Amino acid sequence: MNAVSVDDACRAAAGERASALLPQFRQMRALTRSLAAPLSAEDAMVQSMEDASPAKWHLAHTTWFFERFVLMADARYTPFDAAWDYLFNSYYNGVGPMHARPRRGLLSRPSLEAVLAYRAAVEAGIERLLARNTLDMQALDIVELGIHHEQQHQELLLTDIRHALWSNPLQPAYRQDLPLRQGQAQAMRWVGREEQVVEIGAAPWPQAAGFAYDNESPRHRALVPAHAIATRPVSNAEFQDFIDAGGYRTPGLWLSDGWATVQREGWARPLYWHEDGVREFTLGGWRERDPAAPACSLSLFEADAFARWAGARLPSEAEWEHAAAGKEIAGNFVEQGALHPQAGDAAATGCAQLFGDVWEWTGSAYLPYPGFKPWPGTLGEYNGKFMNAQWVLRGGSCATPQQHVRASYRNFFPSSARWQFAGVRLAKDLP
Repeated sequence: MNAVSVDDACRAAAGERASALLPQFRQMRALTRSLAAPLSAEDAMVQSMEDASPAKWHLAHTTWFFERFVLMADARYTPFDAAWDYLFNSYYNGVGPMHARPRRGLLSRPSLEAVLAYRAAVEAGIERLLARNTLDMQALDIVELGIHHEQQHQELLLTDIRHALWSNPLQPAYRQDLPLRQGQAQAMRWVGREEQVVEIGAAPWPQAAGFAYDNESPRHRALVPAHAIATRPVSNAEFQDFIDAGGYRTPGLWLSDGWATVQREGWARPLYWHEDGVREFTLGGWRERDPAAPACSLSLFEADAFARWAGARLPSEAEWEHAAAGKEIAGNFVEQGALHPQAGDAAATGCAQLFGDVWEWTGSAYLPYPGFKPWPGTLGEYNGKFMNAQWVLRGGSCATPQQHVRASYRNFFPSSARWQFAGVRLAKDLP
């Protein structure tokens, strides 16, 4: 094939990919708009703790990503506002300094109106480039990464605003019209597996078809012992049994740092559970807790203590991924509109609710896989540098976009984090 033919083939491949990415980009940005729509300008600038960010910052930062890494790659591009490059950078030291994360709630300016105008302008620019097929494959890689990046922030927008509204003395609802459903949990059973060598992880993207973050690769073999894994996540009723049995008052159930945190913070129940023992704070405000729904807003410390109390343990991420491999990515995701964990199908067989409802803590520290290589350049800061003092969660939640989840997906948070939709599935060793 001569050089002209190669160039034509590359342009054709890029055009085909741009045509596929354009509707994905539009759909993703529309979902972000709909998730932010119930928020007032005042809601959108609240930062209720250092680990959370204001909704306005999420809206601007995800837009900054597309502007900084796609639009600004063209030297002829004029930034929407050059000062915002400092405001809305998150942790990419390779592109310059950034406003301190704990102080994002001080950004009363730019206004929400200005941020929405920024979003509209950058969206138009990205759509124009995709429609005109002017981006090469490397730039299209960044667009695809940006789509997945914003999907992460869609979930964070919801979890962060839930915490902000719960922190408000009025404790208002994000949306009053969210459905409330009481369910019936299936009996917890166990699926046993023999000791074996399994393959986990994803082939490196973008060389391989199908998006995956760099921390999911490379695909590799892992030895898993003989074990059993529970058929569903732990329910609210089961976690209430742990509380009633004195779980938060029994130091022998807790990791040392976990017990110190319980004492220091006065933990006596999951973050959003009311002291009346009946209600929990949801994105729909205070609601009666469904005993059959998966327990959520648990830290790694709480998940681990419950597992110990139950005579079990947390699954390793290799055990979890092996159980999830090949299963349909279906469940209670953000698109279903419940925005809260729901009881699963009581008649389900095998391992159920592996995807959606709640992220499931594993007993695996967030560390690089053998042979891990971060993405080159500044985008290599995306995941690898956080492989310290964090634990892996799997499966997605009721606030996660369905297209964002894979069996190999590795979410991660520190041990004490409890404002996410995080729950627990049990595992145990077999002889």
